[in-house]
Amino acid sequence: MDQEAALQAAARAIAQATALVITAGAGMGVDSGLPDFRGNQGFWNAYPPYRHLGLSFIDMANPRWFVQDPALAWGFYGHRLMLYRATVPHSGFALLRQWAETMRDGFRVFTSNVDGQFQKAGFDESCIEECHGSIHHLQCTSDCGIGIFDAAPFDVDVDQQTFRARDPLPACPRCGALARPNVLMFGDWQWDASRSALQEQAFSRWAAHALTRPDGRLVVVECGAGLAIPTVRRFGESLVARHHGTLVRINMREPAVPEGHVGLAMGAGDALGEIDRRLRAT
Repeated sequence: MDQEAALQAAARAIAQATALVITAGAGMGVDSGLPDFRGNQGFWNAYPPYRHLGLSFIDMANPRWFVQDPALAWGFYGHRLMLYRATVPHSGFALLRQWAETMRDGFRVFTSNVDGQFQKAGFDESCIEECHGSIHHLQCTSDCGIGIFDAAPFDVDVDQQTFRARDPLPACPRCGALARPNVLMFGDWQWDASRSALQEQAFSRWAAHALTRPDGRLVVVECGAGLAIPTVRRFGESLVARHHGTLVRINMREPAVPEGHVGLAMGAGDALGEIDRRLRAT
């Protein structure tokens, strides 16, 4: 299927759908100016000091640094927190929201991104499942019982040369111990999954009603979800298989789809804009 035929097929699937599920991985934020962490080179381009330390994204996204070197840990996550707060979601988010609001049976968002960009773009918090947590929420490293709390009161001052955080580091408001992001890291047995679990339950309740109607038609629009960590891709593929829906996969590097679905080798912002133009022409 050539690109024009794929764009037309995507627009047709969205126009005919009664329910929309938006799934998103890290590539969704690239058009908003967020760094691409694909491979060590992409990570080191965004964070040069880690090249000299010989540390990859997988090395840094590890909870051990909050024990061994909290300033290094919060240098990495604090920079990301402040970056995500300052980032303006690209126009594709608004288009997705417009499509979502036309769906008879509603919509949901499933994302592995921890950046909170869907909320910032105006999506209803209750309609979002963040399977890897959110950097805009924190938890206590001493597990004092406070649970998950808002990161909004905390700013992190990061040295831009070393990417180490300066004191004071975010602390638990109950016990004063070091706080950490409520984000699932690699080898992370301390992550408090309770918030994401509630989101998962809300998604399941919606799906049990919205995706089982005999005249329902599901479309899954996947943006920027790669194969390196395939959680989002597998989720969308499983959903359309169970509910006889259509998958529209937008991925610059890895657009392959199962037979009968739509793959677009484009960036998220461009692809969503082109689909919307065809929707408006129908």
